[in-house]
Amino acid sequence: MDRPVIGVVGGGQLARMMAPPATELGIELRVLATSPDECAVAAVHTFEVGDHRDLEALRRFAADVDVLTFDHEHVPTEHLEALLADGVSVHPGPDALVNAQDKLVMRAAVDRLGLPNPAWAAVDDVDALIAFGDATGWPVILKTPRGGYDGKGVRVIDDADAARAAADWFSASSTGGGPLLAEQKVPFSRELSALLARTPSGAIASWPVVESIQVAGVCDEVIAPAPDLDPAVAAAASEAARTLAAELGVTGVLAVEMFETPGVGPGFAINELAMRPHNSGHWTMDGSVTSQFEQHLRAVLDLPLGATDVLGAAAVMKNVLGGANPDLFAVYPQVMAQAPAVKVHTYGKGVRPGRKIGHVNAVAATAEDLPEVRRAAEDAARTLADGTVGATLSDQPAPSGRPAPSATTTTGATR
Repeated sequence: MDRPVIGVVGGGQLARMMAPPATELGIELRVLATSPDECAVAAVHTFEVGDHRDLEALRRFAADVDVLTFDHEHVPTEHLEALLADGVSVHPGPDALVNAQDKLVMRAAVDRLGLPNPAWAAVDDVDALIAFGDATGWPVILKTPRGGYDGKGVRVIDDADAARAAADWFSASSTGGGPLLAEQKVPFSRELSALLARTPSGAIASWPVVESIQVAGVCDEVIAPAPDLDPAVAAAASEAARTLAAELGVTGVLAVEMFETPGVGPGFAINELAMRPHNSGHWTMDGSVTSQFEQHLRAVLDLPLGATDVLGAAAVMKNVLGGANPDLFAVYPQVMAQAPAVKVHTYGKGVRPGRKIGHVNAVAATAEDLPEVRRAAEDAARTLADGTVGATLSDQPAPSGRPAPSATTTTGATR
């Protein structure tokens, strides 16, 4: 059988989680990893070690693949242009991907498309940052345009004195040179994510808009669909994501991270974009007819897209970050006995404090089951991370539902 070959640049957990659906579909998945120790290597038959910043390494890797796609957005745009000139099928292409690579480019695109955007400006120095803060009101958010995710490359600037104290961010050694992005601090009630996939032929399939709960700038929990979200806001948010995908020429999975802004504009503002499978879509592995990883493979091969229905009334994803427990397998018996309906996904990474090492998914058959399902997922994640067996469901109070209303744009695109 002449099966298609997909090459993935990057050897992290996103590439690793593409491997099972690739196997199921009979697709050969290859990975370009920075080292043989990256977690995706163990999940694929063929891998190469190379630097994604090295054009010749990319050319060698792409020579025998049908499609080149990505585990991250850090491949230089000019290298992708060169690969296109070589005849390589690159999805998403550089004209689309640059909007996920460069937040200044993305903000300009959102403005151009007339979608809800916080006030923003490119600032070259402290004086420009202070002028922006004086004009829009303090505090403001300062971001490095490239390279940040999970809250990295983001700084809250409370006033002009804090702006002066952030002068080091304008040095070439800190940011790579060029202007930084200053953003208005957006008052919001919670964070949302609109996830979809688009094929090169232009077909789009969207999952329900989800609630993404962040802790210390890192995605902690996702609930799909977002509970109690105004249907009009959900529809407008989903349509905004479709507009971005179509107008920017996105191929593959697109995640549009948003802030819910009740009573302001259409009820949401766009935060950041990710053009590959995304942490806010991990719930789809067990909670949707088609997972984001299978859908990404379908999309980049220009195959018909799968159904995106939720399997049940709601689905929950809870991230597992490295904690006190160094041996995840040692606590599998407790986790599996305590919560047999919870699905465990680990990434084959060494445990380090705060490192994403896995996630758990659970599905609620009815809306009334959601609090109990969230408790089960939280207990399982805690046991995996810390080695402590969670309380029985009847003894442990339900999670609060969502964090208190906040007013910060400190999160970055999550993996």
